[in-house]
Amino acid sequence: MYINIGEDFVLKTEDITGIFDMDKTTVNKPTRDFLAKAQKENKVVLTSYDLPKSFIVAKDKIYISPLNTSTLLKRAGWEK
Repeated sequence: MYINIGEDFVLKTEDITGIFDMDKTTVNKPTRDFLAKAQKENKVVLTSYDLPKSFIVAKDKIYISPLNTSTLLKRAGWEK
């Protein structure tokens, strides 16, 4: 199954490791360090220039999305 994560970006659901809320998770230093390291390694992809609300850890990249985690979970069929 495929999921649209914002704009023209589509991922296979089996390639997604996790979907995380940007506001709730980036208050922790380990998460900020993880994202900073990924950015230095050119593994971060912005799906839009809108305000980021979530990030998706996938097989090879981290995607920053303007969509809420609840929206992404519904699209993937993984509702809470």
